[in-house]
Amino acid sequence: MVLASVVAFVVALLAGGLAIYIGAAVIVDADDYGHAVVTALFGAIAWAFTAWIPFIGLFIALFAWIWVINWRYPGGWGAAAAIGIAAWVAALVILFVLNTVLNLGVGAFGVPGA
Repeated sequence: MVLASVVAFVVALLAGGLAIYIGAAVIVDADDYGHAVVTALFGAIAWAFTAWIPFIGLFIALFAWIWVINWRYPGGWGAAAAIGIAAWVAALVILFVLNTVLNLGVGAFGVPGA
């Protein structure tokens, strides 16, 4: 049971990292998958620490997630927001393949709403 949870976490983190990698590659021409996986992990932590706040938590969490992307990638806030949007779209495609085609039933850790 614990091993299955660890495997699910790793697959979800790698999927989230892949989505951020694709978003960053498209927007700022970044080419480091490991950097994207760490960004996904930091983004998920930032989201977890802020999303629970009543009423405005989701807005703060979204800001925190974009802040992490802005911190980890060049280009400023606009590029960070664009990377986030591109990562979210990429995550939807990745999850479609993983969950519909391969029937894995995982999420994309580090990409909110995916």
